[in-house]
Amino acid sequence: MTTDITEITVIGDDDTGLVARVTSLLFERGVNIEDLDQAVRDGVFRMYLAVDTSEMVCTEATLREDIQELGDDLDLDVQVRFPADRETQRIAVLVTKESHCLEALFEAWANDELGADIGVVVGNHDDLQPLAEHYDVPFHDIGDEGGQQNEDQLLELLEEYDVDLIVLARYMRILSPNVVFRYEDRIINVHPSLLPAFPGAEAYRQAVEEGVRVAGVTAHYVTTDLDQGPIITQRAFDVPDDADTAEMKRRGQPLEADALLEAVKLHLNGDVSVHRGRTTVRENGADYQLGLPEEADEYTPDRPVDGIGDVVAKKQ
Repeated sequence: MTTDITEITVIGDDDTGLVARVTSLLFERGVNIEDLDQAVRDGVFRMYLAVDTSEMVCTEATLREDIQELGDDLDLDVQVRFPADRETQRIAVLVTKESHCLEALFEAWANDELGADIGVVVGNHDDLQPLAEHYDVPFHDIGDEGGQQNEDQLLELLEEYDVDLIVLARYMRILSPNVVFRYEDRIINVHPSLLPAFPGAEAYRQAVEEGVRVAGVTAHYVTTDLDQGPIITQRAFDVPDDADTAEMKRRGQPLEADALLEAVKLHLNGDVSVHRGRTTVRENGADYQLGLPEEADEYTPDRPVDGIGDVVAKKQ
């Protein structure tokens, strides 16, 4: 999404007439709707609008106040993000116990590679609190003794820290539609498989059991469908004959951190967009490694070799 577009997100219980009420308010104020997407999942209504406010007949403050008032009347949560609201992006990192992805994000942030601020780390266990404290970043534990998350507390923290992007750095809990809908296309996860293969838990174990020769990791946007969100970056590695789950994890974890960090940079730089469930990388996407490195092309040609192509061509 370009930075001159205002983004509006509407969340609440599903009911009739919600779309008409919101769009009518915008029309009356001279706001042009560039894109609109809506969905209902588990009784939760979500509407996302990308709007052009360059010719609206009121101030930004008035529009924000009016749409918030409408939200109160309809018992909806409404978020308005004007271009100026997104100049300095703020990141919340969600973690469980594995540190490698969080460490990679912190190192990039400390080296001014992100162009954004890591404002808070949220965990469903407190194992990584010392790492967050080392970088002077607030840490909040929202898990109970069994690690079950408190989503109400999570949403309060995301609002308190005015979060623009949520990064799941090996966060081992599933977010409900109530969270995902509020931050659609603004939650990035890394999964230890080459999606769409082996979604869900124990992906490395699944790969070992299936005897794959090549495995990998995937960074993707989170949707309400588990591990089925738009793919941003992937990394792959060879699987030895005697590989067990521990060996898969040893080979995969560095790539998890690498793929996740690359996806975060793509998002923060505005170099990746989502359309109809797929990502598109802008022209300068060549600066990133989205999948295999360039040198792999020498070993994986995109056309038949050793004369096979000529044989096929003659038969056509």
